[in-house]
Amino acid sequence: MKKAIIKTEKGDMTVEFYEKDAPGTVENFTKLAKEGFYDGVTFHRVIPDFVVQAGCPFSKSEATAFRAGTGGPGYHIKCELDGDNQYHDRGVLSMAHAGRDTGGSQFFICHSRENTAHLDRNHTVFGKVVENVDLVDSIRQGDKILGIEVIEA
Repeated sequence: MKKAIIKTEKGDMTVEFYEKDAPGTVENFTKLAKEGFYDGVTFHRVIPDFVVQAGCPFSKSEATAFRAGTGGPGYHIKCELDGDNQYHDRGVLSMAHAGRDTGGSQFFICHSRENTAHLDRNHTVFGKVVENVDLVDSIRQGDKILGIEVIEA
C-alpha cells in the first residue's frame, strides 16, 4: 500500500492511499508530491469542524495569496466516485473541485463525519490520515506544508 508523510509546521501526518478506489487521483497526487508541487503551499481554507484545505500554488507567495484557492497544476482530473471508500470521515483526504471533473491539486482533510457526509460521492476520497490525525485540529489558515514524502510499498 502506497503511503505518504505530509510534513507541516505543526508536525507530520502519515496517510494511506486508496489506490483501488481512486487510482487516477492517487497517481496525480503522488506525482505532484514527488515533483515538490506541494512544498510551501499553505492551508488556505480552514473551517473548524469541517475541513482544512491546501494545494493551491497561489498560496505559496504573499504576492499571489489573494488568489489562494483558485489555482491548480494547469490541468484537471476526473472524479472517481464509485469505489468502496467514498465516504468522508475524520482524517479522510479528498479532492477539492469547482464542479465535477475540475480537480487538479487542491485537496482537503476532514475534521469529522458529522459535517462532511454530504460530500460523499461528490468529491473523490483518495486516502486517510492513519497517524497523527489530531494534527488536523491544530492546523490554522496560513500554516504551511513543508513537503510530502511518498512511500512506495
